[in-house]
Amino acid sequence: MKNLFVTTAFLFCALITQAQQADSTAFRGYLYNTDENVYMKINFHDQDIVISGQEVYGKVPGFLARKGNSFCWIVTDATVQGSKASLELVNDYGSDDLTATLTQVNDSTYTLQQQAGATLKVPVDGKWHKLPRTLTLKRRK
Repeated sequence: MKNLFVTTAFLFCALITQAQQADSTAFRGYLYNTDENVYMKINFHDQDIVISGQEVYGKVPGFLARKGNSFCWIVTDATVQGSKASLELVNDYGSDDLTATLTQVNDSTYTLQQQAGATLKVPVDGKWHKLPRTLTLKRRK
């Protein structure tokens, strides 16, 4: 009886640890959208992302950028609650900011929803291109 209790306790602890590990990777990694040619590098837990070529900003929770140029939107604050993260973003010029939510739909799909503030825009062929208010992102495997 005592062995059964100890074994059950160890299994319970192992399950809790596994669940916590799964949650800690949910908002960490490389997300992309091929239609808009944009991507996000994020680590909302450790907040240790360094933007290549823009190291002056130091370590941040993440950023959104478009392939082929150095412009980006920097995630200045990220608060994770379950499968949803509340974000504050500012462009690398410091002229626009916005709030958004990033929701994990499943293991490989996320939805970025702009909430308030400026509109997400990225440079495309010398002109500003507005991104959709709701953007679906896939996790790179």
